[in-house]
Amino acid sequence: MTATLTRADVVPAASQKRRRRAPGWLAVLPLLVFTAVAFGLPAVAMLNGAFTVKDPATGATGYSGENLSASLKGAYLTALLGSVKLSAVTAALGALLGLPIAQAVVTSRFRGLREAVLTASGVLANFGGVPLAFAFVATLGNAGVLTRHFGLGGTGWNLYSFWGLVLVYLYFLIPLMVLTITPALDGLRSQWREAAQNNGATNVQYWRHVALPVLLPSLLGGLVLLFGSAFAAYATAAAMVGSSVPLVTLQIADAISGNVLVGQENVALALSLDMVLVAGLVMAVYLPLQRRSARWLA
Repeated sequence: MTATLTRADVVPAASQKRRRRAPGWLAVLPLLVFTAVAFGLPAVAMLNGAFTVKDPATGATGYSGENLSASLKGAYLTALLGSVKLSAVTAALGALLGLPIAQAVVTSRFRGLREAVLTASGVLANFGGVPLAFAFVATLGNAGVLTRHFGLGGTGWNLYSFWGLVLVYLYFLIPLMVLTITPALDGLRSQWREAAQNNGATNVQYWRHVALPVLLPSLLGGLVLLFGSAFAAYATAAAMVGSSVPLVTLQIADAISGNVLVGQENVALALSLDMVLVAGLVMAVYLPLQRRSARWLA
């Protein structure tokens, strides 16, 4: 006999499927609520404050682009450009130094070395803030252990400068690059190297014509990720250099606290909006690169 399905048989099955999906949506609901409260409300408050202008004479408030215009002038623009410069330099150096370390880990025959380096990278990539600043001040500051031992003070070394801050940022950006690029290096197939060698290619030619073109999206993605991490860093620079190095995060803190001028809180929100726009551009570059590298290395 041939079994036939009736509407009475199909409808219960569909309703049961909908009932099975319902708990999944309910499980995501707390995350959506948390995201809306933790990120949505501050974003709305930032946008509202960035465009809100108060008349000092009457006390009336209105909406204008005056705060955004002020955030792109004078010391505020200098701080924004200083953060971009610091982030670009540290991201480039972190990528250049992190790639060979990751390659050495991937090609190592000692599994313990790989696990140790990746574990240490995971710890160091998240080590920052005041503890990191204190560690470098105690080691390479004006009265630091290594500064006195090697006489670095007489050579013009200054930790509390732009290049001193670059050195400190590399402490957590290089491990972050190692973690970011290692999966991509693992995705390079050994057959590609063997095929290149069988066709007479040298190791340099293999990297130039095969490996680097495949790794380029991942490398650029890691570079963008390092840029964003350095651009958003605050506590380390605040504890170590203060206002001696102009950075937008430090300028925002000064404007909110009124250390420079009173009543500049909305300008600080405009600076925050500038940072969000830069971070949005960074993510707009990073996500397509990540998808492209996933297609090659899957």
